[in-house]
Amino acid sequence: MELILKDKKAVIFDMDGVLVDSEAIWKQAEYEVFSSLGVSVTEENSSYTQSMTTKEVTAFWHQKFPWKETPLSEVEEMVVRRVMELILLKDCATLGISAFIKNLKERNFKIGLATNAPEKIIPVVLKKTGTESLFDSVSSADYEEKGKPHPAIYLNTAKKLKVMPKECAVIEDSETGMEAAKKAGMSVIAYTNGNNSISLQWADYQIEGF
Repeated sequence: MELILKDKKAVIFDMDGVLVDSEAIWKQAEYEVFSSLGVSVTEENSSYTQSMTTKEVTAFWHQKFPWKETPLSEVEEMVVRRVMELILLKDCATLGISAFIKNLKERNFKIGLATNAPEKIIPVVLKKTGTESLFDSVSSADYEEKGKPHPAIYLNTAKKLKVMPKECAVIEDSETGMEAAKKAGMSVIAYTNGNNSISLQWADYQIEGF
């Protein structure tokens, strides 16, 4: 890690899949909500929507299985609410993540969070992981015109942290997130958690755990 962070001033974390193991949680919430609206949720399409924002996922399923009664914004809110409930219920905090971030803070790195997830989920995850006081900046794609793989969220997080993009290292677990960070001009650390199927084409380094 010393070599990876040489000449860096900030470390920016993705949230879902990095701070919390939440892939199954999102799948469960989306399955429950969309199935209740008559959507035939398949594993293939769920894999396709995995890297989308909640707004994009809702629009995706509505296009395939148009429901009439419930507005898309309300459906999106239903998914988010269920995800928040499941995060609080399940043992999903990534092993060692809090101590890892504390160590970086003690070494005077600025710490950022950049996620495609809705902003209202962020406090729930920070509480779950015990990292509420550790982040200097948190950013949600709620406030970006485009989510990852567009680099905007990472560029804006660097601005908030008052560092240059090249001074940032990003820890990501998804191909779209790594692509966003790389296009922002940052060093990319792939967090694999032992998953050998993760694409590393955008990664400069990889770590299996914290």
